[in-house]
Amino acid sequence: MKTIKLTIFALLVSAISFAQWDMYNPNPNNDPANASKELLNPTNHTLLLIDHESQMAFAVESQPIEELRNNTGLLAASATLYKVPTVVTTVAEKSFSGPIFPEIREYFPNEKEYIDRTTMNSWEDKRVVKAVADIGKKKLVIAGLWTEVCTLSAALSALEDGYEVYVVVDACGGTSQEAHDMAITRMVQAGIKPVTSLQYLLEIHRDWARSDKYAEVVKISKRYGGAYGLGIDYIKTMKTWAKENEGDH
Repeated sequence: MKTIKLTIFALLVSAISFAQWDMYNPNPNNDPANASKELLNPTNHTLLLIDHESQMAFAVESQPIEELRNNTGLLAASATLYKVPTVVTTVAEKSFSGPIFPEIREYFPNEKEYIDRTTMNSWEDKRVVKAVADIGKKKLVIAGLWTEVCTLSAALSALEDGYEVYVVVDACGGTSQEAHDMAITRMVQAGIKPVTSLQYLLEIHRDWARSDKYAEVVKISKRYGGAYGLGIDYIKTMKTWAKENEGDH
């Protein structure tokens, strides 16, 4: 009897969890409850963006800055579309590091909500820890500069505090390729999960039957999605031209 009650309780918790996720015009063949609990969805995590600032970006050597900015924009756009609770933090913004990337300001324009710190490890700032804790999600997705300092220290600290931590590796940047790679390796060895910015978008979108978000996902993918975005633009444009040509005959 106890086992049956626990099973019913688990099903109710699952149903409530997915009910909070703004679903879509459902395909009767699909059941989101079958998805792995490892997967991110719009309501099960917090996003923490750390120090995507001019001065920090100047020293990044692990990828071209335009790629870093593009991936950060993709991440910010995805989180905004799905209303993912997001904490933006800076370090010595007005005295040294400078403004946040325009790609973040576009989607999170209220700069008064940014938390400006002195600590390299944002998890040593009590305001950051409280902001994340107040949101109440146990999954935490992090991206920041530099990978080997601010991202690493916050990720390891949050992990030790009981959070299930994911790092968006292509929205982070290190002062060398080796520094970036070794930081990612160290985090993975500790149990932190690596993801990419496009993976993040598609993981939280998950189902093309989500017609309420389809147009916006396509728009974000075309703008930031590299070859994937070009592919979407290509097929849609070719279809438009084909229809126009039909009208000419």
